[in-house]
Amino acid sequence: MKLVHSLFVGVHVLMALLFALVSLALLWMAVSKGWDTLVLGLDDGATLHLVEALGTLAAAVVALQIAQTVVEEEVVRDASIAGPTRVRRFLSRFLVVIVVALAIEGLIATFKAQEDPATLRYAALHIASVGVLLLGWGLFVHLNRSAEELEPEALHAAKSEDAAVDGT
Repeated sequence: MKLVHSLFVGVHVLMALLFALVSLALLWMAVSKGWDTLVLGLDDGATLHLVEALGTLAAAVVALQIAQTVVEEEVVRDASIAGPTRVRRFLSRFLVVIVVALAIEGLIATFKAQEDPATLRYAALHIASVGVLLLGWGLFVHLNRSAEELEPEALHAAKSEDAAVDGT
């Protein structure tokens, strides 16, 4: 069983490494796009290009945050996410980067809608969906807190693992 567990840890390390490499590639693309826009001059279309670079940069942050979450939760902590505290914390870390990335994509869609007003409806729906996602996330956290109160030892264990990971 230890061999299987070690195999899963190894796969998690590989996935985290791939996410980090993709993050670096996206970072390079965002810097290149932003630099090209600045070098070519800040004309009317420059805003859209810079916002697209910002969207690519947000995707890089998402990939890097996912890599960090996988490493911390699956490799360093080696924790099972069976308890309500673990589920809430894992999903919250994941959702915060997803919500930010989707909100930036909604911003990009709004800027693109200036060129084609027919797409403004889709940009508005995109931003509204971010709001719905935030509302659902908030409801999940609220309902999950009552489940945590039933298992205070799981919350205590998670906090003690935080101290061990942080080195305090």
